[in-house]
Amino acid sequence: MTQGLDLFNLSGRRALVTGSSQGIGFALARGLAEAGATLVLNGRDEAKLATAAASLREEGHTVDTLAFDATDHDTVRKAIDDFEASTGTIDILINNAGMQHRAPLEDFPAEAFEKLLQTNIASVFHVGQACARHMIARGQGKIINIASVQSSLARPSIAPYTATKGAVVNLTKGMATDWAAHGLQCNAIAPGYFDTPLNAALVSDEDFSAWLAKRTPAGRWGLVKELVGAAIFLSSDASSFVNGHTLYVDGGITASL
Repeated sequence: MTQGLDLFNLSGRRALVTGSSQGIGFALARGLAEAGATLVLNGRDEAKLATAAASLREEGHTVDTLAFDATDHDTVRKAIDDFEASTGTIDILINNAGMQHRAPLEDFPAEAFEKLLQTNIASVFHVGQACARHMIARGQGKIINIASVQSSLARPSIAPYTATKGAVVNLTKGMATDWAAHGLQCNAIAPGYFDTPLNAALVSDEDFSAWLAKRTPAGRWGLVKELVGAAIFLSSDASSFVNGHTLYVDGGITASL
């Protein structure tokens, strides 16, 4: 391996990925493992976590699971503190847990709005803070928050989601501003439209997929494996002077009218 490629080697590092029993979170976890990291999968459904962990172990990866509700501050803090004390350091955090709810803004249910706020932005604060306390003490760490093209763009029926993803980008900047001096790099990845369970309704909508192909310069849905390179870069020594940045992986949709 050349010195350049060594910059991307994650051997000896442990990565916690929230919401990683399926979809983008699972793909990112697998990608980091293939780059050498050991994994901590997180979600609320212990059975789904166990299934995801088993499939990764069959591929030869080292995997722990840590079931907690990322929207519950006290639960998050205890889970992270206990894991660090009993198992080992969390060197990389990917805040991936998220949800979507679609409705016209004038009819958007208040309870759905509150749930989006808790799941998509409060969880980033809760888990980010809990992990950062330990990273700061060690003088190093990587935090990657999953944003969205909706951090910059809006579409009908998802205004609250757009608000939460815009907040993720600005919280990422705040994390970098507060924690860079302690040796942490805090950045975000903003996926475009990817074929995931979260987007299943849109993927099956022929009219929407046709619109997306015309709207996106790359002319297609993204594949979750195409997010892995960005995650490895931001998790590795290759990004040692990258902080507060949002990396759009979107087939060019935010670059083009």
